[in-house]
Amino acid sequence: MRNRRFGIVAIAGALALAMAALSCEKTKEPPPKPAPPKPAVAPTKPPVKPPVKPPVKPPVKPPTTAPTTAPTTAPATAPATAPATTAALKVPAGMIVLKDIVKLPRPRFIGTPKNIRADNFPPGGPKPDKPLPVPKDVKNLAEGRKIAASDDEPVIGELEYVTDGDKEAQDGSFVELGPGKQHVQIDLGGVSEIFAIVIWHDHRSAQVYRDVVAQVSNDEHFIEKKTVFNNDHDNSSGLGLGKNYEWVETFHGKTLPVAGLKGRYVRLYSNGSTSGDENIYTEVEIYGRPAK
Repeated sequence: MRNRRFGIVAIAGALALAMAALSCEKTKEPPPKPAPPKPAVAPTKPPVKPPVKPPVKPPVKPPTTAPTTAPTTAPATAPATAPATTAALKVPAGMIVLKDIVKLPRPRFIGTPKNIRADNFPPGGPKPDKPLPVPKDVKNLAEGRKIAASDDEPVIGELEYVTDGDKEAQDGSFVELGPGKQHVQIDLGGVSEIFAIVIWHDHRSAQVYRDVVAQVSNDEHFIEKKTVFNNDHDNSSGLGLGKNYEWVETFHGKTLPVAGLKGRYVRLYSNGSTSGDENIYTEVEIYGRPAK
């Protein structure tokens, strides 16, 4: 009996131990799961800065200078400049440019070029004549016309040389009047509508003629007259104070605009030049048409 009771106790103890062991197994926490691997991070590059452009300096403008005053000298080679171009000139219908019908002599300068002193050059020095529109039907009214002068006995040449059509810078082509204030006078033969006067004094060398005055009248004594050009800036010839400029003699001659003034007689004054006191006239042309 004792052995039987002992066996039951042993079995009960074994069961208790087994259940205790089972209970311990249930209460144990499962081992932690390994953490997932971290994703690989790509190495970061330092930010690239854009290239810095050097500051652009604005262009430096050359300093402007105030216009200089009119020179008192001009080089002898300067007058050889051709007349102003007519490319930009709009010629009205029924008109032509005077230089297109004026026949020029050959250019010729004799002697060593020299600077020319003058008191009445335009600002910046002598300039070529501007293109002058004139009616298409104008012609040289002075050719072959009668000439009178303040000097009845020229030093060289004949008065007829002034309108004979020979403009060349050579002996036998010009008339020389005495020193001081002198004039030549052209009779057009009738009242005419005058648009331009072209003068060649002496273009054998570069020189400036003084006190050049051009007048138009209907009477040969010029009691009533109209002055169309006057470069006597100090009235040294007593014909009035002029507002026009002096020029340097060249083979181009000098064109005096007249703007259709009506008259029969044209008188041209001079008072020597930078080359001497004499007054030389090679040719004078007067462009116009008979007055209506």
